[in-house]
Formats: sequence, C-alpha cells, structure tokens
Amino acid sequence: MAELHSTMKPLVTADCDPTLNDSQVLEFCRNGYLMFESVVPEEINRNVLEVIETDGYGALHQKTWFVEHVLLNRQVAGAIRALLGKDFGLPIGVYNHRAECPQSAQFWHRDGGSRYGPETNHLQVFYYPQDTPQALGPTDVLPGSHFLFQLQSWMGHYSGIASSVTTAAPAGSIFVTAYPIWHRRGKSTAHAIRHMLKYCYWRTAPPQRDWIIESDFDFAMAPYSLEGLPREQFRDWYDTATMLLWLCGDADKITELLGCEDWPMGYPPPQVGEQIYPPKGFYRFSRSTEMK
Repeated sequence: MAELHSTMKPLVTADCDPTLNDSQVLEFCRNGYLMFESVVPEEINRNVLEVIETDGYGALHQKTWFVEHVLLNRQVAGAIRALLGKDFGLPIGVYNHRAECPQSAQFWHRDGGSRYGPETNHLQVFYYPQDTPQALGPTDVLPGSHFLFQLQSWMGHYSGIASSVTTAAPAGSIFVTAYPIWHRRGKSTAHAIRHMLKYCYWRTAPPQRDWIIESDFDFAMAPYSLEGLPREQFRDWYDTATMLLWLCGDADKITELLGCEDWPMGYPPPQVGEQIYPPKGFYRFSRSTEMK
C-alpha cells in the first residue's frame, strides 16, 4: 500500500516501491505509453460505474476505495513512482470521457498545455471501468508521437495513421501516457455508452535512476529506435536516449553524448580508445570491458 503525505499545497503526494526496470522505462521513453490490463478488481469497476450513474464522476475522488484501488493501484502506482520519482502528486481531478456510441473517430489531438522535450514532469492516465472492445471506440494512441510537434489545427486533418494502435482492453485496464502523446477516441459501432476516466500525476522530486536497476542493462547498445513512425533521420534514437538520460538525472551529459553518428544509434559498436560512446565516466558497458 502506498504511503500518503500531506503537503502545504492542495496536492496530496504518495510514495511506494517502483515496479519498472531499466528496460520498461526505456519502453516508455520510446513509445510514450504503458498498458496495464485488468489490474482493477471487478467489484471496484462496478462501484465506479454505479457512482458515475448515481452521483456523477466528480464524487469518485472522495471515495477511499477508488483512491486505493484505482489512483494507487499497486501495479500502476509502482510505474508512476518509477517515472516520476518519490512523493509523486496524486491527481487533483478525475474526469469522465463519456461517449454515446456509435460515433465516428475523433480528430487527433494532444491535450492542452502539452510541452515538447525530454522532461517528464506529468503523466496522463486513462482507466476503463468497463470492457472496451473496438466496437466501443477505445482510445487510439500514436507511439512515439510525444516527440512529434504539430500544430493542433493541422492535426485534425489526419484520419487513420498506419502506426497508430488501439487501446481496446477489458474492464479494469489502465494505460499510462506521456502527456503530449497524440491520441483520439476511436470509431465506435455498438449502440452503448462508453465511460473512460482520465487524470494526471505530478513530479515533486528531481529525476534520478532509482527504479529497478538491471545489472546487464547496456546504455551503449540499448534499442532506442522506434519503428513505424516516420521521423527525420535518427531523430527517434536521439529523442528516446535524451528522455532516458533526463529521467536518470543525467541531463547535463546529453550535450556531450548527442550529435554524432556513433551513439545512440548503436553502430559502429562502442570502442574503448580515443572515442567512447557513451564517454568515460558514464554508465558502464555490460560487456567484458568496463569503463573505469
């Protein structure tokens, strides 16, 4: 169970053990989202739907069982802790994106206040309290788009994007996203009501690599590239690596690492000699030769 703390601000913070390892943090940096299927108990899902219908979604935030099983869900809170650090801020509001299906697909957009860059100071989270198959128009997300700048007025002109993915999932599923990721409500065909709750978490501590450390994780040769989303040459490699280093608390090393054709692309293999990528003093290689 996560430990709650009161602050001087109207923000309640929490802390718990991180549950993501190096590879999973890298996956989040690369794709911009993580999916957790069926992590909320069915009884809680039913309670959520009942409260929405009787008292409105605004009442959920005051329910102890909602905070415990949804906002502080063990698996999800552990991922939030890994990405935002200790004493992360709990959502100050929970909103229901209710849709009367069937409907056509929504336009692509990023939510207001989005900023581009490696900094990860907020996480946007989506929760399905009901089974949400494709017929109910689950949210579509575009992996890697948290790095992709586009004017909001232009984004609405796009329809289907080949590399987008659907988040169709069973009841009790939660997915965590980088705040500026491109998303939209998908096309629905069923005659029903779809509920989806959305809320944000906040960083209160400086970034550092205090999640689950993998002894064999190799920063020099990690898979930074994201296939599918058209980008400028090597841009996906650089953006993912920059975000990972920022989360590690090593943003000051970014300028000395990037801007070459060796790292983070992963070829040619890093050499110990005149040129070392990453440079001497950075994370060690997981090979027989270690940086000293």
